[in-house]
Amino acid sequence: MPSRRSFLLAASAAAAAPSLTLQAQRPSGSSAEIKQLPPAIAALTSRRSEAVPISLEEREHRIERARGLLAKSRLNALVICTGTSLAYFTGLRWGQSERFFAWVLPATGSPFIVCPVFEEGRVRERMEATPATLPQASVTRVYTWNEDESPYALLAKALKDAGITTGKIGVEERTQFAFSDGIAHASPTLTAVSGTPVTAGCRAVKSPAELALMRLANDNTLKVYEAAWKSLEPGMTNRHVSDLISAAYERTGFPGFASCQVAEYTALPHGSLQPQVIREGQIILLDDGCVVEGYQSDISRSFVLGKATDKQKQVFDVVHKAQAAALAAGKAGAACHAVDDAARKVITDAGFGPGYKHFTHRLGHGIGMDGHEWPYLVKGNDLPLESGMTFSDEPGIYIVGEFGIRLEDDWVVTPSGGEMFTPQSPSLEEPFAKA
Repeated sequence: MPSRRSFLLAASAAAAAPSLTLQAQRPSGSSAEIKQLPPAIAALTSRRSEAVPISLEEREHRIERARGLLAKSRLNALVICTGTSLAYFTGLRWGQSERFFAWVLPATGSPFIVCPVFEEGRVRERMEATPATLPQASVTRVYTWNEDESPYALLAKALKDAGITTGKIGVEERTQFAFSDGIAHASPTLTAVSGTPVTAGCRAVKSPAELALMRLANDNTLKVYEAAWKSLEPGMTNRHVSDLISAAYERTGFPGFASCQVAEYTALPHGSLQPQVIREGQIILLDDGCVVEGYQSDISRSFVLGKATDKQKQVFDVVHKAQAAALAAGKAGAACHAVDDAARKVITDAGFGPGYKHFTHRLGHGIGMDGHEWPYLVKGNDLPLESGMTFSDEPGIYIVGEFGIRLEDDWVVTPSGGEMFTPQSPSLEEPFAKA
């Protein structure tokens, strides 16, 4: 569950530096605090050569898919400012600032870019990069604005040049308010609406190339977790564990982070800022993932060092069954809520219900270039699942004041049910044992 707890991670590490693609924030210089890497982590090696970037041809297909959805939604154009949707369609990674930057896809005609005049050189450098990433770069016009000019008036002019003077403009959902408000008032004859039917409509179903990157990200995370688990010792702090995991990710060549919660703090799904020390027999919860060519993993593992108690084992078994039930319910054509329903029934039938009493959050979220993206596996969501959609499967039972157990793996929808990218954790005492 990455993005939802990044504020905790940032607060616990004042020196943390934000990442453009990773949802959690990593403490800077973490590996420098570790004098000598444990053998299991030192044995990890770079896996970057295994990652195959998304091709220009695939991005061209995404453009055509977006045009089809624009027509279906009766939208005249799609406006994307920054973030993962921009990278998804164009390969451009552009930091968000107070200055308006946008890539615009008309329903018909060539895309165009609106940017500050002093950024034009950087834009063209990326448009002409080798290998190419920007679809239709040769016909993409760049409109520039000076600091004392309105970028929104320029956007309206560019849309007029594209033959769009009336109708609806879809705005990407994560556009900051100042930009979306400016777009909304760019022209009295144009209406700004949500662009989510187009962006989520394209991004929700993953291609084979995307699935390959996600499988690699998940496999990498699981191997990093296993190396960290082999390196843990009673007396370590939770911050030390996170530092070890950050160092492990550095060795694999993919940026990543994991939060670590211990004992009663594992009953808080998003963790705690309190310093914690690992003891034998206490639940330890690792959560988060890494990024491979822009695609994220999100895995949680709950375990103990030493012997687990009967109550801990009982709770683990229920959560394990709930995770398996959710996966089995994840068939193409089933409603999103059916996956949550299946897991919640197992937990409720075991005496940890009703509703959100101990399983306090939804079953899962879509995942891809964002740690959390459309659609969501939650009560009331009737959207049908489609083959190729990817989600987290993360049931949990949280007993406040004692402990919590969550198991989380990412998976893809198939006609016969969900297919996990990683094997389920078999037990609290041997969380990475092979089945």
